[in-house]
Amino acid sequence: MTEPTRPPGTPQSEAAPYTEALLQPEAPPPPLTRAVPHAELKAALLIILLAVLACGSMIYLMYARGAFESTQQLVLVSDDAEGVAVGMDVTFSGFPIGRVSRIELSSEGKARLIVDVTRKDAHWLRTSSIFTLERGIVGGSKLRAFSGILTDPPLKDGETRTLLVGDASAEIPRVLASVKELAENLGNLTASGSSLDTALGNVKSATDRLNGPGGAMGLLVGNDKNAAQLLERTNALLLTVDKLALKTDSLIANADRRVLGKDGLMDDTQATVRQLDGLLADARNSLKKMDAVLVEAQAVGANARVATADLGTLRAEVDSNLRRIEQLVNDINRKWPFARDTEIKLP
Repeated sequence: MTEPTRPPGTPQSEAAPYTEALLQPEAPPPPLTRAVPHAELKAALLIILLAVLACGSMIYLMYARGAFESTQQLVLVSDDAEGVAVGMDVTFSGFPIGRVSRIELSSEGKARLIVDVTRKDAHWLRTSSIFTLERGIVGGSKLRAFSGILTDPPLKDGETRTLLVGDASAEIPRVLASVKELAENLGNLTASGSSLDTALGNVKSATDRLNGPGGAMGLLVGNDKNAAQLLERTNALLLTVDKLALKTDSLIANADRRVLGKDGLMDDTQATVRQLDGLLADARNSLKKMDAVLVEAQAVGANARVATADLGTLRAEVDSNLRRIEQLVNDINRKWPFARDTEIKLP
């Protein structure tokens, strides 16, 4: 250690104490922290606590994953196990009921999926249940179980079932081939000289004829000359129809006048009907008299000769009335429109 220099202007007697103070060793600095009592014990307890927490978390995770639940095995057989991994869930109606515990290859070259199904959920699986492996284009594969008839017997432990595989990506080549074929068909359909091109040409030709002088008539008959002839014939036919309509109106008017007019056939018919009503009334009275005579004939047997004379008179009256009715009916039949051979002459 170098000797410290005395400050200039300091007397010799005053410099000695200063030199001694400088020559004394410096005191050690005070410690920054204090010592923790039983630090080793506390550290050991902390490590033990951490180990217990880690073991507890591991045990809880195993419990949550169903490691301690009672299970039964189900073997699913598939052609391949692509997309399936150990630990994949098997779902029923969206809820996991089992988990793939092992994947192995059978002697037949097929994949065997060993599934552990919890016994509390095993009652959902029946002998008629089907199992599917769905491989989507986006996302992972899914193992699903479907039970259509829940009244069937339950599935036994260690049962082997066939796994139905539905791969959406396997349909992509087929869809692409269909799209390619469709594009080729569209190309052939829209090519020049195709059926569609010919049909469009015919439609354009028909549209041009519709817009031409002949219009729709020219389209129907084929050319303008035939269309003009058809129009002339149509006009002539319309004129003939008009004339026929006029004649029909005149005929109807004449028939109305002769049938429904004054002193027409309807008036004669009404008079004849009135006469017929009178004759029928006379016949009714004659029949009533006959009924009375028959009653008297039945009541009085001794006056049979008188009753017979009365019956002869009444019979003559009835015959006379019947002849008059027959003559009236013949007159009605001879009159139009009751005549059987009716002939209408047009004016």
